[in-house]
Amino acid sequence: MERINISNKRLCIPQIDEEFALKSIKTLLNIDNEWIPTLDETSLYIRPFIIATDPFLGMKSSDTYKFMVIMSPVGSYYKEGINPVKIYVETNYVRAVRGGTGYAKTAGNYAASIKSQVEAKEKGCSQVLWLDALERKYIEEVGTMNVFFKINGEIITPSLEEGSILSGITRESIIQLLKSWDIKVTERKISIDELYEAHTKGKLQEAFGTGTAAVISPIGELCWNDKCILINNKETGELASKIYNTLTGIQKGDIKDTFNWIVEVNLGEVT
Repeated sequence: MERINISNKRLCIPQIDEEFALKSIKTLLNIDNEWIPTLDETSLYIRPFIIATDPFLGMKSSDTYKFMVIMSPVGSYYKEGINPVKIYVETNYVRAVRGGTGYAKTAGNYAASIKSQVEAKEKGCSQVLWLDALERKYIEEVGTMNVFFKINGEIITPSLEEGSILSGITRESIIQLLKSWDIKVTERKISIDELYEAHTKGKLQEAFGTGTAAVISPIGELCWNDKCILINNKETGELASKIYNTLTGIQKGDIKDTFNWIVEVNLGEVT
């Protein structure tokens, strides 16, 4: 809810009442609780969103808006599930630029990515790895996910300081989780050239994307120009598996939540 308001500020949308928004989601879950799936690898995807509602065609911020929540039972976000995916490194198009809306959760960011996503699919890839818009060399994020790399035992993820990368909630959760395991996590710029060099020297041990829907999506292969970067023999890494099992275990209540992340909903009690 806090991140929604960060996006709202960037998009000239009024701030929402965060407590009310959370209460509305709890109420909706109670009303539609029969839609919550119970099979393994399934969940109820919850999407709060806001649209402008002015009866006006033109270039200005709206005076009226509607806040809504939609939900849907879902399985694995990628057909590969927790198995490694093949990712296309985009060197032509850009998704976001410094000073733009890259850090906001807005439909425009997705619109900018569609062309590359289509071309990635044609090349047999599941998603696109975006590079920075200015130099086309620094790694930013993977389509719908933040991205992490394990290089020589250190976990590296692109920093958010340029303002062109979305601050993922799952990203933040995983950083906290890794630090609680005394695993070194570094947020900094990392170039595709540095990544390729780490690969050639045998130091690139794991790579994975993180997001609400996918949770953890191991990366088994990166296609960059005419180069193919194979990661961990295209197998799910030990660390990615541990993160996935721990995070989903906390979500399901099978593992104790020591981070105070979980919001419990008492189904059948609409207040």
